Amino acid sequence: MSSPLQIRQAASAIRNEGVICYPTESVFGLGCDPLSYEAVDKILQLKQRPVDKGLILIASRIEQLAPYVQLSDAQHTQLLARTSATTWLVNKSSATPLWISGRHNKVAIRLSKHPVVQALCDQLDSAIVSTSANPSTQTAAKTLLRVKQYFPDELDYYLNGKLGDAGNATPIIDMQSGETIRG
Repeated sequence: MSSPLQIRQAASAIRNEGVICYPTESVFGLGCDPLSYEAVDKILQLKQRPVDKGLILIASRIEQLAPYVQLSDAQHTQLLARTSATTWLVNKSSATPLWISGRHNKVAIRLSKHPVVQALCDQLDSAIVSTSANPSTQTAAKTLLRVKQYFPDELDYYLNGKLGDAGNATPIIDMQSGETIRG
């Protein structure tokens, strides 16, 4: 587990429109403030990823996602009841920036049970961007060393920690239709 000081330093980097790496349920992720176009653009450039694909938002509590989503009561309950690491596509709110949702009318969200992610989101009291820490043509980083090989001196903070036990990238499921986008 990362120390409280490291969590505060990573949060400070995010508040200053920086991009960090951090451990998630399955791989190391790149993260930033979803409202910072500058930071999101840096992630997209590092990953060589088009903005129209959209990005995932993760949080420790549903309240941190509230500004970005429109959930029915049933969807709210379903999101809170899920115990495994799942990313959901839900209707986005008008406050969701296009650089987060891309060309879609929905946004991808996940309530994370990972202790580092939870500590970081709680420190910020906000959701953060989450995308795998690798260029789009490379495999996702499972170690901090691999992240540094992909992005030497290009990130504003490298937050280390143990990966969760999800193994592979989290599934993405459309909450309304039940369709699995990524298995």
